[in-house]
Amino acid sequence: MNLVQRVVSTSIFLTFLGGSFGAAEELKRPNIVFMYADDWRWDCIGAYQRDQGEKGRFPWLETPRIDKLAETSVRFDQSFVVNSLCSPGRTCVLTGQYSHLNGIIGNSKPLPVDTLIFPKLLRQAGYTTAYCGKWHLDNQRERPGFDFVASFVGQGKYNDCPILLNGKEMPTHGWIDDITTGYAVQFLDGQKSNDKPFFLWLGFKSPHGPRGGESLPERARGLYAGKESRGVPNLDTPAIFERDKTPPANPEKRLAKQFEGHRAYMRHITMIDECVGRVLDALDKNGEAENTVVIVSGDNGYYLGEHMLSDKRSAYDESMRVPLLIHMPGNDAKHGVNNDAMVLNIDYGPTILDLAGAKPLPEGQGRSLRPLLTNGESKDWRTAFFYEYFKEPNYTSPTVLAVRTNSSKLITYPGHDEWTEVFDLKNDPYELKNLIDEKSVLEKMRAEFDAQSAAVKFRMPKLPKEDGADKKNVHSPAVDGG
Repeated sequence: MNLVQRVVSTSIFLTFLGGSFGAAEELKRPNIVFMYADDWRWDCIGAYQRDQGEKGRFPWLETPRIDKLAETSVRFDQSFVVNSLCSPGRTCVLTGQYSHLNGIIGNSKPLPVDTLIFPKLLRQAGYTTAYCGKWHLDNQRERPGFDFVASFVGQGKYNDCPILLNGKEMPTHGWIDDITTGYAVQFLDGQKSNDKPFFLWLGFKSPHGPRGGESLPERARGLYAGKESRGVPNLDTPAIFERDKTPPANPEKRLAKQFEGHRAYMRHITMIDECVGRVLDALDKNGEAENTVVIVSGDNGYYLGEHMLSDKRSAYDESMRVPLLIHMPGNDAKHGVNNDAMVLNIDYGPTILDLAGAKPLPEGQGRSLRPLLTNGESKDWRTAFFYEYFKEPNYTSPTVLAVRTNSSKLITYPGHDEWTEVFDLKNDPYELKNLIDEKSVLEKMRAEFDAQSAAVKFRMPKLPKEDGADKKNVHSPAVDGG
């Protein structure tokens, strides 16, 4: 029986969707699989590229297994992170809180093991939990809240990366995302004799740099040979904090380098697609597909030349938007639809806990997406959100605080009022025309900024000091800063 068939007892899932899990009912709670990639921007799914038509930058991208999953999922096309950086993004998911409250504002701090995170509440609710793959909270070795662990330390490496297997370091041979997916499948196979529901988090290293070449398995290195990405209007418009930057003198050489960088990035995406397929096949083989929620997303967006940037860290949409697919089995769930509700990475934990019938995070700031998964809409859903990124020592990207609505955006740079930006996203989706001189628009967005910052209890955290070393230019296509 495959995932598309979704042959499920309607009565069981109507009760499940109502959140009733009485002991006497002996109803099987859903398993949940969360697959999470590193630096995966929102539009890098084959199905999304096809939907964009002539506006799609990478129409040759192939992700057949994810595309098939999308046919039975809700695809959220306005999915955002509240801090576009690896460790903060992961902690926002785990805690359901903004970075200024959960304390992880950069990539150089581990997660305190006593932090209340949603996997701990899943365990309290009777779930078996597993973590496979990239954790990336400094060089932390603990994986609090997880029963089974097959993970690596820090950034790890693409080939022959040592794995912490339930706390013991083990050598491996091969490509890391293949290996950690293998451990995920091993965990799933082991649940056939387990009466408890399970939660699996599978974190991919891809498509984080250094990418391409030997960072890929040999079977992927020739993919997309000769393919060229389409241009977009903001490729030669520098970010305001680098407004004196000019394109390299040789445009043909620049484009050739950019095209190869894009091909390498997409090769990693297609390899993620293979790994997702292996997990879905394991669920089918073990008879668990009809009772498993599958969530696929990424930790932050990524620039591929827009605003003359690479990396992430700032508040243009390419950095803030991530893919999000949620497949929820059952006749009462939405399948094969695109949803334009504004959803955030701090919503993932509350959603998972809600679907599991577990206690909510007591200080979580996100919301469960279940109404959007079952009804397709929620009358009181958010129409704006607050965004933050805090400058890291030795990186050029400045601190950014912003508010984004369904139609507009205000970006502020503390200490640099002259960089303030206001955009009409409906008429200017590429964020090219700064409306800072339109006072009525600015006043309206400042009022929204104040309201949203108050709603999330914003306070400026203490930022680490520069150490005097040379700053890394994280916008060079050859550099990945975390």
